[in-house]
Amino acid sequence: MQRLLDLARVHLGMDIGWVSHFTEDRQRISALSGDGASMHVGVGDAPPLQESFCVRVLAGNLPPVVPDARRDPRTRDLAVTARLGIGSYVGAPLHDAAGAVMGMLCCLSRGPGPHLGLDAARYLGLVADLVSDHLTSPTALQRRAEAEARREVQRVLDDGDVRILFQPVLRLADRRLVAHEALARFGSPSFPRPDLAFAAATRVGLGVPLELLAARAALEQLHRVPEGTALNVNLSAEALQDPEVQGVLLHHAARATATGRRVVAEITEHTQVTDYPALVAAVARVRAGGVRIAVDDAGAGYASFRHVLQLRPDTIKIDTSLVRGVDVDPVRQALTRSLVRFAADVGAGLVAEGVEHAGESQVLERLGVAMVQGFLYARPGPLPVPGAAGSAVARERTVVLPAPDAVRPPVQHRSPRPR
Repeated sequence: MQRLLDLARVHLGMDIGWVSHFTEDRQRISALSGDGASMHVGVGDAPPLQESFCVRVLAGNLPPVVPDARRDPRTRDLAVTARLGIGSYVGAPLHDAAGAVMGMLCCLSRGPGPHLGLDAARYLGLVADLVSDHLTSPTALQRRAEAEARREVQRVLDDGDVRILFQPVLRLADRRLVAHEALARFGSPSFPRPDLAFAAATRVGLGVPLELLAARAALEQLHRVPEGTALNVNLSAEALQDPEVQGVLLHHAARATATGRRVVAEITEHTQVTDYPALVAAVARVRAGGVRIAVDDAGAGYASFRHVLQLRPDTIKIDTSLVRGVDVDPVRQALTRSLVRFAADVGAGLVAEGVEHAGESQVLERLGVAMVQGFLYARPGPLPVPGAAGSAVARERTVVLPAPDAVRPPVQHRSPRPR
């Protein structure tokens, strides 16, 4: 695409050329040829679309070739003419696979271009068709999607655009609160679910910075969890090996110990572990500083069980896929019973995630699962204000179990547990 843009600019004898993509009311410059600084244009600029020559060409209010923009009555008084110092202009639309306009290929000069005519418009139109074909290829679409994801993740990082919700973890024997799991939510409409944000960040190499942002935001509220309970923070194996992430965990773990609180790192499967010795060393370092280790989503795949074997966690969390329907599925019950025995043998706590129905809770308790978490008890939300009226968890750190379901709904209709 850059070669085509360079050829078009040189062939037409213009100072600069650019490829732009339309986004809502802006045209974002994605590629540039020539000395853009001379006309105050750079890659990544996103000037208002309504002020541009391009939108007027597309509307039919301006021809695709303007040989002398300072004399043409349609362009001489436009703010963009003076701001960019436009003397002459040639533009051609770019089309997506469905034929809709997605941007423009434009060439501009500071001086007039008396040589520019219909041939220039036809030539640039042909080049624009070639650029459009390139931009709509699968490889180009993937690159553009990754570039957009990088911009959006970077914006979240720059703005600190994260809020933290907390879901209680309860001890089944007496329904007392033992921990809160911190769950990140992002304000970007590109990431309606947190897993989409973390997946996008990992693809573009920003996974650890995004996890660090979420961990910091969660741990800043550590002082608000009740004394004697834990705050669980989700981290990938890659993030846990990052020195800055380790420093944040150790700093807050030291403060937590003095107040009777605990910091737990829940190791998730965001990324594949390629160096278990390095991960084991990272776990040993933070554990020595008072951080406890939990393995999340046990039973969801081979990796989670390998985490258990390699890392010797303090807590094992049974994945939602095993918990759903455990009260009506003998196979799930058998596997849960095995996990209960395994956890007891290695001295680890066991938490069942995603408990949504009283029948599941009753069977889990009968099987020996000590701790539970799920919509049956509480959805993720802000931490309760200590001592607030009307909050059973805030006053007594207990939850009353609802009565068993009168009618058992089909398993496949249950809502997924948000992460």
